[in-house]
Amino acid sequence: MNVYDTANRLAYEIQESEEYKTYKKLKNEVMSNPDLKNKIEEFEKLRYDVQLMQYTGEGKDEEKTKKLEEMYTMLVQDKQIKEYFDLEVKFNVMIADVNKIIAEAIRDVL
Repeated sequence: MNVYDTANRLAYEIQESEEYKTYKKLKNEVMSNPDLKNKIEEFEKLRYDVQLMQYTGEGKDEEKTKKLEEMYTMLVQDKQIKEYFDLEVKFNVMIADVNKIIAEAIRDVL
């Protein structure tokens, strides 16, 4: 078996995982609701802005950070959005773990 076959098998197994299937199903449901979709997209844009500012060294914008926290608190009061965020985290943890395993295997040449 070559590395490409293994990568394709891994991609298949990710798509067949419970984490992927439940996250994808709920994401499709949430994103088909214009109101929920707009709220989540607005939150994700602000979250990206805050992360980018921290990454580029601009520091922490307390006002934006506070607004982000307030938005999150408000959004998770909606059961479907809270479940969406929880599943998103669960899926991202799985992907991060897979990436960590691969990185560990090749760290001696990086």
